[in-house]
Amino acid sequence: MELRIIRDMNSPLANLDFARWTSSGKAWSIRPDTIYFNHGSFGPPPASVREARLKWMYELDSQPMDFFVRLLEPAWRTARDELAEFIGAPTDSLIFVENATAGMNVVADSFQLHPGDEVVLTDHEYGAVVRIWERACQRVGARVTTARLPLPFTTVEETVDSLLSQVTHSTRMIVVSHITSPTAVILPVAEICRKARELGIAVCIDGPHAPAQIPLDVAGLGCDFYTASCHKWLSAPFGSGFLYVAKEHQPRIRPPVLSWGRLPPLPIESWSDEFLWNGTRDYSPYFSIPDAIAFMQEVGLDFFQKGAHALAQYARQQLVDLTQLEPIVPDSPAWYGSMAHVPLPPGDRAKLQDALWQQRGIEVPIVDWNGRRYIRVSCHLYNTPEQIDKLVAALRDLLKAGM
Repeated sequence: MELRIIRDMNSPLANLDFARWTSSGKAWSIRPDTIYFNHGSFGPPPASVREARLKWMYELDSQPMDFFVRLLEPAWRTARDELAEFIGAPTDSLIFVENATAGMNVVADSFQLHPGDEVVLTDHEYGAVVRIWERACQRVGARVTTARLPLPFTTVEETVDSLLSQVTHSTRMIVVSHITSPTAVILPVAEICRKARELGIAVCIDGPHAPAQIPLDVAGLGCDFYTASCHKWLSAPFGSGFLYVAKEHQPRIRPPVLSWGRLPPLPIESWSDEFLWNGTRDYSPYFSIPDAIAFMQEVGLDFFQKGAHALAQYARQQLVDLTQLEPIVPDSPAWYGSMAHVPLPPGDRAKLQDALWQQRGIEVPIVDWNGRRYIRVSCHLYNTPEQIDKLVAALRDLLKAGM
């Protein structure tokens, strides 16, 4: 397979260094009975990150008093400094949260809404995010409005103009994904933020798929809030995420669980201090984030991003050849990164997803979105072209069987 692809200069994989890619992928321990194409939902960490987390867990379990009283706060701040540099955010505008959902809840619980106010989301948003803002709006008599984006996507201008044309004088917040979950689209969030700011509308970006999948400069986006999980493309441990809050909003941000903030007698000196200590818990996922950053930087972020996109593009081409159905975005890294998203013929989503796993050992999400069925293929360092070929062959057989 590798030789055939290398010789085919028209292949998306023609320029991929397979030896380097395969060597990097050995850091994962994916079960041998599994072909795993769902890093975008649940991204497992590589060996060095697992080892780092175990060391922090040992520090806690072997001497809890030393860990909580002396080690915790310096380690928390050191890890936050490294993450802030990696994502392009001011250190004092960043806190750790368990995942993007936790961060979104903090924003929804803290952002002031009044009766009649409006929060606008797009029709590509993650279901949990919709529920979070529906509850926040119901609490005060505000409303959630869903803005439909034009399909297929063609230009940044059309996408941004379509979204902004659907806000009203009552709109106080736009909630938008950096990379959408059900459709794997990279949205032009910087342009959305710029136009929203001109209208006096705040923007909260749901960004769990962005860190490491694409270059990220959070401060440069001009958003008011940015929340993300680090267990996806960055491959930090499960339970690690962050929330960025622009300076003007920080005085109003409240922790969902109020505790000491900092252990006494240390005083609360900033908004982020309230999130440092929220009770006795396992902090090892946060403190292992620098190890995930170090691993991805050692692999080479540019190498990873280009290679993962090349694999996703290869998967997309094979799947389009199979289904003869066109994806919703242009074939460009400006619109999708490490996830191939392709329409499928009508059918039962759950039965097809279960059959791929039960009959072929392939884990890949089949998504129902806006009344159509799609496949979303995540590509990371442990994935190979041979695995993609097995997926396409399995899908061909199952679709022929009426799945």
